[in-house]
Amino acid sequence: MELAATIDGVLLIDPTRDALEFGREWLTWEELDRRSRKLCDLLDAIGAGPDTRIGVLLRNHCDLVPVLLGLFRSGRCLASLNAVSPDAKLADDIRDAAVPVLVACGADWERPDILAAAREAGSAIVSIDGSGMSVTESAISSDAQRRMAPGVAIEMLSSGTTGKPKRIPLPRRNLERALAGAASYEKGRDPDAPPALRSGVAVVTAPLAHIAGITGVMNNLLAGRKVCLIERFTVEGFRDAVVRHRPKVAGAPPSALRMILDADIPKEDFSSLVAYRTGTAPLDPALADAFYEKYGIPVLQNYGATEFAGGVAGWTLQDFKAHWKDKYGAVGRLNANVEAHVVDPDSGEELAPGEQGLLELRAPNVGDGKTWVRTTDLAVIDAQRFLYIKGRHDGAIIRGGFKIMPDDVIKAMQSHPAVREASVVALPDRRLGQVPAAAWIAKDGVDAPDEAAFREWLKEKLLPYQVPTRLLQVDDLPRTPSLKPSLPDVRALFETAQDA
Repeated sequence: MELAATIDGVLLIDPTRDALEFGREWLTWEELDRRSRKLCDLLDAIGAGPDTRIGVLLRNHCDLVPVLLGLFRSGRCLASLNAVSPDAKLADDIRDAAVPVLVACGADWERPDILAAAREAGSAIVSIDGSGMSVTESAISSDAQRRMAPGVAIEMLSSGTTGKPKRIPLPRRNLERALAGAASYEKGRDPDAPPALRSGVAVVTAPLAHIAGITGVMNNLLAGRKVCLIERFTVEGFRDAVVRHRPKVAGAPPSALRMILDADIPKEDFSSLVAYRTGTAPLDPALADAFYEKYGIPVLQNYGATEFAGGVAGWTLQDFKAHWKDKYGAVGRLNANVEAHVVDPDSGEELAPGEQGLLELRAPNVGDGKTWVRTTDLAVIDAQRFLYIKGRHDGAIIRGGFKIMPDDVIKAMQSHPAVREASVVALPDRRLGQVPAAAWIAKDGVDAPDEAAFREWLKEKLLPYQVPTRLLQVDDLPRTPSLKPSLPDVRALFETAQDA
């Protein structure tokens, strides 16, 4: 798949047909084409040509989809910034990125700290409001102009789950291979075939500030399929989109799956769905079982990362029907073009199938496609290439010499009938080095246990050293753009609670 040519081809098949719905209003393929070309002309005019790093303050909004198309079709680099971040954090990210050009919806330039950070970074400023685009400040500092990204399609911020997000360059060839790989899994679709328009509407809830949102929009538009982009996940917004558009497949992160179950949506509202796809965070298979029992819809998890430009393993509908019970707890089967093994964390020695170690991958869309890339995930790969993720090696909590895997504690907490979701972090301890602490959300309409009762209940599920020293009930957890709990921000909750 040659990305620019595919974009050009699909936009011109039938320009007058609807392509993108946002807030119940539609943009046509022609409008997407016109707006993306207008952006490219504007960037040319200020000297920001191919390979220029273009910072985009991303949020789920129809005005930003033509920006993605324009940057990808013109060989520029999309440097992602999360527009829904708090002002102080986003301002820091803008200064750190130091891109030649910053693009954002007009409302985001009304945030004084954001505008000040853009000026401090020496970036030209592009404002978008509907079909209107304007350059409010066109001078690019010489330092910012030198920071180019040859051959890079996306400079993506990592999820920031465990610490400060890092910038990860995704080469254009890797993005093209990842998108082609996704196309090859779709029945009746050949990534090398001429572009064609298809029936149906894809409902995209994943944030554009995360790789899942970008690939979710791009995969479907490149397939010639209409997209319904939801500004942010809500149960009612998701239900409404599914009821109106009747897609066969839809999805959102596991945290959203819990919200849907808690809301007790009528089964008939989801009757068009043959599968629910989820990723970005660990999935409790018991949650998938509960969803299947209520709606008869298989939950198909996938496993990937920002640096992989998407998934490298996942459940297909066929595998779910054949193997869900005997491969219970797997994140799915490795993709056909992915090589994987696990190694001993200390020696680096390759381990046999069925043994637990650090996961290493090699695939066309991972790194240079030739070198093994080591992850921080503890994993098991069985003889049939099913992948089991056992937690993060770098996320272990060492409490007085005892190792605690947060996922083990989370699983125990979420098995309580009153708990919707939990997050476990390490807190410093003068005597033991580290101790676990847990924040948790109660299910709607359920009586939550008091801390003493909850702690006694956990003692029956966990070893003594695994029981969190502090338990904090919250209305919601602070989250990354991919809706994972943000561990630094969860840790800050305990600091705030202690100071209160």
